[in-house]
Amino acid sequence: MAVFSYVARDTKGTKQRGTINAESRQNALQQLQLRGLAVDKLVEEEKKILGFSLGGGAKLKRVKTADLLVFTRQLSTIVSAGLPLLQGLDILADQTEDPNFAVVIDSVAQDVEAGETFSDALRKYPRAFPDLYVSMVRAGEAGGDLDGVLMQLADYLEASEDLKRRIRSAMTYPVVAFSMIILIATGLIIFVVPQFAEIFGSFGKKLPAPTQFLINLSHALRTLYAWFIIIGSIVGIVAFLRIYGSTEIGRYNLDQIKLRLPVFGDLIRKVSISRFTRTLSTLIRSGVPILQALEIVERTAGNEVFARAVRQSGESVRNGEALSEPLGRSGVFPPMVTRMIAVGEKTGELESMLKKISDFYDSEVRAKVDGLTSLIEPMLIGLMGIVVGSIIVALFLPILQLSSLVQV
Repeated sequence: MAVFSYVARDTKGTKQRGTINAESRQNALQQLQLRGLAVDKLVEEEKKILGFSLGGGAKLKRVKTADLLVFTRQLSTIVSAGLPLLQGLDILADQTEDPNFAVVIDSVAQDVEAGETFSDALRKYPRAFPDLYVSMVRAGEAGGDLDGVLMQLADYLEASEDLKRRIRSAMTYPVVAFSMIILIATGLIIFVVPQFAEIFGSFGKKLPAPTQFLINLSHALRTLYAWFIIIGSIVGIVAFLRIYGSTEIGRYNLDQIKLRLPVFGDLIRKVSISRFTRTLSTLIRSGVPILQALEIVERTAGNEVFARAVRQSGESVRNGEALSEPLGRSGVFPPMVTRMIAVGEKTGELESMLKKISDFYDSEVRAKVDGLTSLIEPMLIGLMGIVVGSIIVALFLPILQLSSLVQV
């Protein structure tokens, strides 16, 4: 028997929520129809859900940032228009396309209707609403400015999503192009080189080293044993990196390596600084205390090197230091960033200064991504020419030396 969560309406149009045990989705629909209910949403909890508890122990998968952004923007508009929060949640639950997110919103509405605060209801679903989201909503509730905080959250999510989309777009072309290079080279080695090898076999003398290497590589790649080794090595490396990266020291060392990568390391550093300053600025503007804000920023840093620097800075701030001092000592943040933060602290405009830093690094990231895009294309074309050209040259070397290789 499977467990299904449902949202339905009775003959009077009253919305009802609950769970039902049934052998299949069709059976669950039939049971609900026999009760006189018109089903709006029906989600099989045991199969759809991965991640966090819901009601009777079910779990829901992570909600996409794009869906959360739309929900936040629409809820902000609804609340600012004067509609009750509960009514707004009901409206958004009905029109949300993701059935898993719809179940979450329905559950949040149910908790709010039962008397819980909106932030407490959100905290139950960390895979839908992260710490930053919940803390800002709590600050908005305390300050009576929930619609304003929701709008700030929507702006923050939109900026973050735009940055991710820009980086993904820039990385798509090189990944696809590099994959095509590997496929073309592999195809030539597996299918074309053997044809030449048969011709070269009629030669009675030793072949040039590049040609012999290419023929040996072709023979190897035409065996299952070689592919087992290649695939096994790839799987082993990926598994090792995942296991090692799941430890604190592993995450720190791997993230340190990422920051030292040529070209990409500088981009990763700028993205991390932009995320740190934007998140901290948004939290402070929403009224979240600085120590709590630093704890949230640490968890959302996305890079263990920056997370450790923020954690140590939080401890120093707790002991009475200004934020700019431990950030400067960490060696992770550029002097310009720490000096601007110091000016913001002295003038009481820390939130505004952090926003300016974030805007500056956002523009730096955009320029860097655009530069990489224009730089990578000719580099990949050149790499393809080198790979394919090397294969062709290796194949034609014996023909060029035909006079000395062919037995008379």
